[in-house]
Amino acid sequence: MHLRLIVPPDRTERVLDTLVDDPRVTSIVRLPGAAQRPKGDVIECDVTREATSEILGWLKDQGLYDEGSVAMALVDAAPSRNARETEKAAPGAPDDAVIWDAVVDNAYNEAKGSWVYYAFLTLATMIAAVAVVTDSAILVVGAMVVGPEFGVVAALAVGIALRNAGLTWRSARLLAQGFLLAILLTTLAALLARAVGWIDIGDVTGARPLTGFIWRPDKWSAVVAVLAGCAGVLSQTAGRSNALVGVFISVTTVPAAGDLALSLALWAPQHIGGAAAQLGINLAGMTAAGVATLLVQRRIWRMYLRVKSK
Repeated sequence: MHLRLIVPPDRTERVLDTLVDDPRVTSIVRLPGAAQRPKGDVIECDVTREATSEILGWLKDQGLYDEGSVAMALVDAAPSRNARETEKAAPGAPDDAVIWDAVVDNAYNEAKGSWVYYAFLTLATMIAAVAVVTDSAILVVGAMVVGPEFGVVAALAVGIALRNAGLTWRSARLLAQGFLLAILLTTLAALLARAVGWIDIGDVTGARPLTGFIWRPDKWSAVVAVLAGCAGVLSQTAGRSNALVGVFISVTTVPAAGDLALSLALWAPQHIGGAAAQLGINLAGMTAAGVATLLVQRRIWRMYLRVKSK
């Protein structure tokens, strides 16, 4: 991880000496008086993932979070012998290290919400509704990929796991508001389609061999939700966000929302209940699994630090 620090001048020597003496830190650069807002000295360095949380905690104790600045970015490649030797100085695997400050910061960003989030969730729900009408498995997968909800689910899991009431509330509210708006707009679109004769009740209640699973949750719905929740949180904490694509196409939150909206517009009570249950099971399962995964990771990391300190 690359760190860019703005350090108050009275703490520059202490911070610099600590970083230089740590074998898990390399590529250290000092730029005296270069920072203008906030004012101070700029220090840049590369830190192994395994050491990042520990070093960030120390920097926080030095007041850099309040009186200076800390920014971090992932180093995609460092093909030098110096970098490899630095990595050897940090026991463990980089993917096993969780940078908790980054996890929390990302969670807050996800919980902010934006018109883009609402737009993507609504479009994904509408695609899912079309998938139900056409009984298209391909469109179901497309709706899963377009749906942006997992980041908010992960933020909710972080808030619960770290007992952060503010983050928990913001995430839960955004999740509820997003799905309510998406379902409402998709229902209105379905009512319009019904009015012009494009769809009828048979599109929901008829035989749907490829998409019927959406409104018929079973034990496997919970199993898949739990597995997807674990995989999704791991992909974020380990810095492997590309694995999220696999998570997105494993859960049926958005397809269930699309089925629910269509069932409301055409009034199919049995399907309404089934789709709502599928949506609830998936959201609850992913959240619970995410919380459990974070707690296990936190426990393992604390055990690792205790063993290391002995």
